[in-house]
Amino acid sequence: MTTESKASTPLTLPVLPLDDEVVLPGMVVPFDLSDTDVRAAVEAAQAAARSNGSSKPQVLLVPRIDGTYAATGVLGTVEQVGRLSDGDPGALIRGRGRVRIGAGTTGPGAALWVEGLKVDETVPDPLPGAVVELVKEYKALATSWLKKRGAWQVVDRVQAIEDVSALADNSGYSPFLSTQQKIELLETEDPAARLKLATEQLSEHLAEQDVAESIAKDVQEGVDKQQREFLLRRQLDAVRKELREINGEQDGEESDDYRTRVEAADLPGHVREAALKEVDKLERSSDQSPEGSWIRTWLDTVLELPWNERTEDEYDIKGAQNILDAEHAGLQDVKERITEYLAVRKRRADRGLGVVGGRRGGAVLALVGPPGVGKTSLGESVAHAMGRKFVRVALGGVRDEAEIRGHRRTYVGALPGRIVRAIKEAGSMNPVVLLDEIDKVGSDFRGDPAAALLEVLDPAQNHTFRDHYLEVELDLSDVVFLATANVIEAIPEALLDRMELVRLDGYTEDEKVVIARDHLLPRQLERAGLQTDEVTLDESALRKLAGEYTREAGVRNLERSVARLLRKVAAQHELGEQELPFTVGEDNLRALIGRPHHVPESAQDPAERRTAVPGVATGLAVTGAGGDVLFVEASLADPETGAAGLTLTGQLGDVMKESAQIALSFLRSRGAELELPVADLKERGVHIHFPAGAVPKDGPSAGVTMTTALASLLSGRLVRTDVAMTGEVSLTGRVLPIGGVKQKLLAAHRAGITTVIIPKRNEADLDDVPAEILEKLDVHPVTDVRQVLELALTEAEVRIPAAA
Repeated sequence: MTTESKASTPLTLPVLPLDDEVVLPGMVVPFDLSDTDVRAAVEAAQAAARSNGSSKPQVLLVPRIDGTYAATGVLGTVEQVGRLSDGDPGALIRGRGRVRIGAGTTGPGAALWVEGLKVDETVPDPLPGAVVELVKEYKALATSWLKKRGAWQVVDRVQAIEDVSALADNSGYSPFLSTQQKIELLETEDPAARLKLATEQLSEHLAEQDVAESIAKDVQEGVDKQQREFLLRRQLDAVRKELREINGEQDGEESDDYRTRVEAADLPGHVREAALKEVDKLERSSDQSPEGSWIRTWLDTVLELPWNERTEDEYDIKGAQNILDAEHAGLQDVKERITEYLAVRKRRADRGLGVVGGRRGGAVLALVGPPGVGKTSLGESVAHAMGRKFVRVALGGVRDEAEIRGHRRTYVGALPGRIVRAIKEAGSMNPVVLLDEIDKVGSDFRGDPAAALLEVLDPAQNHTFRDHYLEVELDLSDVVFLATANVIEAIPEALLDRMELVRLDGYTEDEKVVIARDHLLPRQLERAGLQTDEVTLDESALRKLAGEYTREAGVRNLERSVARLLRKVAAQHELGEQELPFTVGEDNLRALIGRPHHVPESAQDPAERRTAVPGVATGLAVTGAGGDVLFVEASLADPETGAAGLTLTGQLGDVMKESAQIALSFLRSRGAELELPVADLKERGVHIHFPAGAVPKDGPSAGVTMTTALASLLSGRLVRTDVAMTGEVSLTGRVLPIGGVKQKLLAAHRAGITTVIIPKRNEADLDDVPAEILEKLDVHPVTDVRQVLELALTEAEVRIPAAA
């Protein structure tokens, strides 16, 4: 019985062109949607499918060679749209059947639309004997080819295909077919003729493969002959070497050169012993052996390291202190720590205590603070003050443990770790090594670099540091390690325990003015091509730049503002609009660089202040960029429209959400004592919002701020504009201690706040705050929320309903 031929089905489809590629029916192919033609075709097909109510979008896959389209394409259905393995957007398209391409037409989207006739392929049933034999021949050839490639799992799949058309189209997966051969398969509509064509192509390829294997066998025999010749020549060279030694002649081989260099080098005993063992291996290896190149590279690295090179420390303590003061304003904690270190080193050297138990007196300091406070540049100043070499090792983004400890020598392209390379670059065994951005170190399947740093930064272990590449002990006990970080929480606890923590909490406004005057302005004058007597900045202008144009913990944006100001003056002078010399005063800033970006809340119109309505309080927080002012807003929902409960917005963490629950619970339980209408809290929904919703926020220190905002909302009393607060609140109303007091008080001062409320148990932290800041702030240590409300809330002149 035979299947009758059906009439061709007319179709209108968007064209997805395939450049130098052919897709046959039955194939499932991923496409990259970042390609304009692919995206246009898929989007047009999706639009047509939505309008027609079709389940899957359909496209026409047409090969295109040198801009010319083939006469036959393949109907494809978009099975899935998502992401490819490399993360790019993609679509999975399955070939369904052949389509004869007709005239172009119009359709939705930016794709090319054409009309076509679907080819209905008919196969006799049962199959003629010739076709059955052809099927067997093709399967036998395909099985032979797949077994040669080791694709055993595909053999069963090919053997299971019974349909003649599908079996012929399956050859489209063959990688040896050219684009033209695949197009020929595509345009052959008769399944039997197509299978015959596929069989011929596969047979030709197997014949070519047999010839190639024969040629490869002949080549291998020739190589074996060359290897035998090479071996005999090496034996001949060995005989000649023995004859030279008998006759007393000199042998200038490379291994003897390395032996001479090792013996002449000033190496420690254990390093010399290891190096001579490697020289022995080099003498036994052949020139073509990969082990020989590894040994030579290792010996070069060992010989280049400064094993016994050390710089003498400058023990002029006052001179070192003057250098630190001249190069950095403020930062007294760090300067005192370096001065203490030098003083102790001097006393130990004077008393002959330089080395104890194989260890010298190195130092490991962690400089933690917001960006722009001078952590990185401080490392150079420390090296300058001590008279040591300085090396900077950038750790930001390092995710491979081998970057710290080095690779094993057996790997291709193996290198020592960054610590060994830093010692080699410094040319000294006691440099100042700055490990920059240690909090940005990551970990993945290649290991944890932070864990590899544990031995490097441990003063009790680093005198016997062993790099994976060197495999000999390296003494790091005399190195001064300075690690910089922005966020202390990002440093692993075990690593932080091995370092002495020094916090850089930012500069006061007076310190910023001094830094800008003594350091930033001269540097930017030189970069702008101006002389020091051509442009002068008044102290009032610098103070306004620091206070209202660049509110930050460091001075990086302040330096950018100074540079922008000088560029503006230089440009105006070149245009003939400004005469030099020129003095920039406070009144000239707006005309030169625009309006201020940070106007203090206290300087705004009372009606425009955030705390001009009940339910808004000012808090203090610490971020990766230093201290900052945080506003908290609270509101009550209308009882008829809003459901009871607590709503929190502003991208808050779990700890901060719990603080809001505690504040609400405290007011519900103790509100009657505070004469607050607590019934509103039970019957109406409460919404607490932290502006700047794009910034994640977490921590317990906003507890008193949220309590104050809710109390202000219920009582109708405004929160004082000049008051900011910080502290954790408990269910009983106790104000508990928090961290970052110095950074928070510096931020309050920058924002124009004059009164700050802190927990009583943080009163000792005020010793770290600069005296000039404490003089300008009225700090109130408190123990209970009731004290906070008495200090922060104003007396209500007019009662404002809670519904407002």
